[in-house]
Amino acid sequence: MTTAIDDRAGELLAGRIPFVHATVVRAQVPASARAGDDAIILADGSIEGFVGGQCTESSVRAAALGAMRDGESVLLRVLPENAGEFPEAPGARVVVNPCLSGGAMEIFLQPRLPRPLVQVVGGSPIAAALVELGAPLGFDVVREAPPLPPAAVVIASHGGDEPAAIRAALDAGVGWIGLVASPRRGAGVLAELTLTEEERARISTPAGLDIGARTAAEIALSILAEIVREARAGRLPVAEPGEAPARPGEAVDPVCGMTVLVGPDTPHLVVDGEDVWFCGPGCRDRYARTAGR
Repeated sequence: MTTAIDDRAGELLAGRIPFVHATVVRAQVPASARAGDDAIILADGSIEGFVGGQCTESSVRAAALGAMRDGESVLLRVLPENAGEFPEAPGARVVVNPCLSGGAMEIFLQPRLPRPLVQVVGGSPIAAALVELGAPLGFDVVREAPPLPPAAVVIASHGGDEPAAIRAALDAGVGWIGLVASPRRGAGVLAELTLTEEERARISTPAGLDIGARTAAEIALSILAEIVREARAGRLPVAEPGEAPARPGEAVDPVCGMTVLVGPDTPHLVVDGEDVWFCGPGCRDRYARTAGR
């Protein structure tokens, strides 16, 4: 990353704000960007940095939001309408951008999403092992209640007011709640609560996959394995600070046929009382001339 983008990425990661880091890998003349140029794309489609002109940005915005949604990196190949020879890149996503003046480009899009936040309740050896093992598995594990609802809560207090801890997690909307207890004691704790079917489905007790765990570290591993399974199944939503920005709307440029993201800076015209959106000023001006405006 360039220094400015690196600093900005650090701020966003610290604030648990999702973004996509875009890096130009290759560019052909007369593309305005050069290999190594990079930018950050936020969830509202805004771009900070430089990865090419407005036509390239339109393709990058749309692909970046898709990468953010899927959580998968993308190698984006942006080609002009009559592109010449450009080396193949297996597995890349290819976009033919009719408004490019020339110069094919490859841009690597890497989503940087907040790590799932796991709260551990209790001071048992299992709780301590969860904190130690969580980070290498890609989780932010905390003891104190975070300002945002965590993705998962593990209650490993071996007593205490476990029903109150479960109820607090349920009311906060936590997607997975693990209670460390024997089957008999776990059933007793749940019997103290009035649960709907939906709430009961969010509670796992005894917490953890059955791997024959005996030690505190092994039990913590089994619990984290269950959380990984839930995360991979998409059942651990990551809470974002404040209200998540709405995904920009999409429109089709009537001149070149490109799908563009609609935002404050997207070129457009009002035709017969309706907005018409364009990938760039060139298509907008061409449409205006054709329409006699």
